[in-house]
Amino acid sequence: MIMRVALMIKIAAGVFVAVLAAAGILFYSYVYAPNVALAEKEHIHLHIPTGSSYDDVLGMVIDKDLLRHPDRFDWLARQKNYPNRVMAGRYLIRHGMSNNELINLLRSGEQSPVRLTFHNIRTNEELAGRIASQIEADSTEIIDLLRNHELLREAGTDSLPARLLFIPNTYEVFWNTNARQLFDRMQREYRVFWNEARRQRAKEIGLSEAEAGILASIVQSETNKREEKARIAGVYMNRLNLGIPLQADPTVIYALGDFTIRRVLNRHLEIDSPYNTYKYAGLPPGPINLPEPHAIDAVLHYEEHDYLYFSAKPDFSGYHVFARTYAEHLANARRYRRALDERNVFR
Repeated sequence: MIMRVALMIKIAAGVFVAVLAAAGILFYSYVYAPNVALAEKEHIHLHIPTGSSYDDVLGMVIDKDLLRHPDRFDWLARQKNYPNRVMAGRYLIRHGMSNNELINLLRSGEQSPVRLTFHNIRTNEELAGRIASQIEADSTEIIDLLRNHELLREAGTDSLPARLLFIPNTYEVFWNTNARQLFDRMQREYRVFWNEARRQRAKEIGLSEAEAGILASIVQSETNKREEKARIAGVYMNRLNLGIPLQADPTVIYALGDFTIRRVLNRHLEIDSPYNTYKYAGLPPGPINLPEPHAIDAVLHYEEHDYLYFSAKPDFSGYHVFARTYAEHLANARRYRRALDERNVFR
């Protein structure tokens, strides 16, 4: 009898141990076993929009086939109270992650930053669209901020065309940055760029920060050759100082709003716009693009010379020939026009 009882105890103990082992294995598979269904060395970014609920997140990972066992993720997420701790953002999801790693990441808010880049921008709409394609901020909200004079006044930048606050560069930001946060960041970056040395230099050459940015936008449109920018800036500074209209073709194209134009014709010069620098002397009221830092520096440190004119070289190298007199300029311009005619460029 005693031996039978002992045997039963041993069997019960063995069953208990087996159950514990099975429970342990099951628990491990729910918590620590790899569950992210990505190939080796593969990764993706999961974007969780602002205001998302836990059900939204669960739907995302299911729709993307991100998990081998969504039910196990769901069980552990609820155990770890993730439904009440959903945080918006952009999260790096890697091959081999367990439910525990994934849930800890998502509820920590430790995002993978975005490298926000914008270059070659002409209009508010282009700028807003380029930014909105990279972060969560809505393009309409960005445009509204660019037109919010009260906000610019509060920031002390109401004398500056809002677009000039956006210095082209690459910035690390969080994906869920909203329009106002972006605006505040760009203001800080603008002040870093426009340091005391640059502000002082602008005063020395008789330009405000806004005027330097506007002129830099014209210089940038005239040439993509960095080594020519300071010389072209010098031409325009000479014309400004003499009260001669800038007569910059890129400002006419901007006024027309047709950026496919390759050849400015006399009929184009008739447009009545403050951006038509053939019709109106001085600088236009705003930039015709977002000037790169090196273009602004080319204006601040423009080349001192006595050139008043320049024309593109007829070899289409992208370089320009400079002239001191109108007669010289006419001869240079005729050579370039002939080259355009030979290439059948008539607009």
